[in-house]
Amino acid sequence: MDSSNVSSNQSCNVFIYTKSSQVLYPVFYTLIFLVSISGNSLVLYVTCQKKQKFNSTSFYLINLALSDALFILALPGRITYYVREFDWPFGDLMCRVTSVVFYTNTYAGIAFMTCISLDRYLAMVHPHRLLRLRKVEAVRAVCILVWLLVFLQTCPLLFRSMLGHTEGKHTCMEYFTFDGSPLIPYLLLVACTISFCIPLVLIVGCYAQINRKLSRAARQNPMTGRTKCNHKANHITLLILFTFVICFSPYHFNIMQFMVRKILGQPSCEELKAFKTSLQVTVSLMNLNCCLDPVIYFFAIKTYKRKVVSLFKGYLSTSAPSSKAAIENSSSNT
Repeated sequence: MDSSNVSSNQSCNVFIYTKSSQVLYPVFYTLIFLVSISGNSLVLYVTCQKKQKFNSTSFYLINLALSDALFILALPGRITYYVREFDWPFGDLMCRVTSVVFYTNTYAGIAFMTCISLDRYLAMVHPHRLLRLRKVEAVRAVCILVWLLVFLQTCPLLFRSMLGHTEGKHTCMEYFTFDGSPLIPYLLLVACTISFCIPLVLIVGCYAQINRKLSRAARQNPMTGRTKCNHKANHITLLILFTFVICFSPYHFNIMQFMVRKILGQPSCEELKAFKTSLQVTVSLMNLNCCLDPVIYFFAIKTYKRKVVSLFKGYLSTSAPSSKAAIENSSSNT
């Protein structure tokens, strides 16, 4: 590897478009914050309002909502970071905590989406086999295991500095901060394969098998093959697959293609700048999952959907008379 090329890349300033980022990303993340905190708070409020019997799918979805609620706590810091043009004012410890929260949300979300797809696959394709895996006790143990594995995967970030220094500013949670080791590309490729590629294959496989089962059932018995329950399982898995592809695929494919290029040869300064810009965009798409997860919950859990609709109907019924009374008062005053 050419040492002059390495040194030029180290001095390369990848933080371009700072003025546009100062406006676009704070607005984008503020909208994510507002939509996500509303959607996920509603999920947790409705599910915890009354004691109800949880099934395996709803248990996974509640953990998904908890993961999103945890991530929301990190958003104000990221918004401040972009407003200050990539300058982190909260110190190294908060930067490490924010990094752990960010990646915990990402990979806990991927894990629970995979669990939901596998749960729907077992319920539809093998309804009488492995029933013990769909019992609440087993699902609770799986959720604990997921949180433990994800935390073990992300907790090393707590033990190294995530702060960088560029032109007098403190950068936080940037790839270039921990890009010193030659093993990093290989480690990231392995991490992406385990944490993204394998779950993607599983989710696609579950959707394909559920769809195949429904098609076969429809051919054998058109009446039973078209039941709402059957198609609901298919739609849930399709919605998860859609969210997975839209939110997580661009980021991980972007990371993997750059790591392969980095193994083959040292990227130029222009390539580093392009990667940094694409990383910001794909990370933003990945964070959209916090807004889409409540939509999955709405269509997946009938009782939650019913409660949400009744809440909005109750709100409209109470707000309509008050607005009518205000109109009447204003007309009488005139």
